[in-house]
Amino acid sequence: MQVKVPGIFSSAIALKIVKQSWSVAALSLLLGACSNPTPTASPPTTGSPAAGGGSKDFTVGLVLVGPKNDKGWNQAHYDGVQEVVNAQGYKFEYADKVNPGDRPNVTGSQVADELISKGAKVIIFSSDDFKDDALETAKKYPDIPIVHASGDYAWKEGKNFKNQPNLGNIMGRMEYGKMIAGCAAALSTETGKIGYLGPLINDETRRYASAAYLGAKHCWEKYRKKDPKDLNFKVTWIGFWFNIPGKTLDPTKVADDFYNSGYDVVMSGIDTPEAAIQGKKAADAGKQVKFVHYDFKQGCDLAPDICLGVPYYNWALPYGKALQEAAAGQKPNDFVWLGPNWKDINAPDSMIGFVKGKALGDNGKFIDDFIKNMGNGSVNLYKGPLNYQDGTPFLKAGEEATDQQIWYMPQLLAGMQGPSK
Repeated sequence: MQVKVPGIFSSAIALKIVKQSWSVAALSLLLGACSNPTPTASPPTTGSPAAGGGSKDFTVGLVLVGPKNDKGWNQAHYDGVQEVVNAQGYKFEYADKVNPGDRPNVTGSQVADELISKGAKVIIFSSDDFKDDALETAKKYPDIPIVHASGDYAWKEGKNFKNQPNLGNIMGRMEYGKMIAGCAAALSTETGKIGYLGPLINDETRRYASAAYLGAKHCWEKYRKKDPKDLNFKVTWIGFWFNIPGKTLDPTKVADDFYNSGYDVVMSGIDTPEAAIQGKKAADAGKQVKFVHYDFKQGCDLAPDICLGVPYYNWALPYGKALQEAAAGQKPNDFVWLGPNWKDINAPDSMIGFVKGKALGDNGKFIDDFIKNMGNGSVNLYKGPLNYQDGTPFLKAGEEATDQQIWYMPQLLAGMQGPSK
């Protein structure tokens, strides 16, 4: 695979891991009955949304770590699966809010048991939190295809290959989306201070934050003609993908702290929209601030006047292929790591896209130029020399990163503020 110009069919994938241990007692509350879509603050929901067209005798099961309407990571997965389900006429069972905060005594594998008992013929786990739950479920049900959005157990060239025939991984090369997002932030900051609202710390989140910094640094120098020493890029990790009161930093407070201390652009790396919501409040109070949303394509709608854009995944693309294979009796067990269609990153066949926000204004032309140059290979931000935060080499002069070097990112990069562990 070529890192320099990754195409839509380049293979690989990633995500994150957080261990869980929960109880069967709460499982019935989570999966006991079907319900209509519920607001974010409501209890965990399950449902059997109506499928479009002539419904086939094939049921898709989806396990979400957070609320299915979170305006972020989980809603993007839910909407992506729903799009495929409606197009193919499949049946659909799901469970959301499967996490230590909402359901402290329920495991993802227990939820999968329940979905399978309700007829699911394929299970999608949509968070790295479910890395081990996906493997456990695959071993327990060898005839059921298990799809894990992120993770690397199916990657033969990775560090953690498990050789489980019915377990596949799907992920997007969001590093490039984050580079574009970082570029948008650098083009728009007037203070030179960019805040990055990070979730927990692992290989994936380090590489995403680092990619955002690389994009910001490049565009700060190339288009703004400024010294990289004058760019302040700070990462604050909250401790999970979204707020769990009493267990994580409150992302509302973290976003406010950024906006109140001169960081006039805040980039979101978490599942939920605090960067947008608090940014709007700050703007309404007279502050000149902007934000970059993450993953949810309609994220700019939260505060359109101050939104610079949204890097997003097109989850319907890989899910469509995987579910068609599963419905045909196959067991998709590849490691799929899809990149942008550089000719048109917002085309239906592009796994990674970027929606420009209203606040980007005339700087949109620089985003177009940056995307074009990454696509044709004239710009490769994964080319050395690059050092890690502690000064040790990430890439030597002229060295281009391998997929493994990108995927397994042990530290943030030199020039970034914030802890690497």
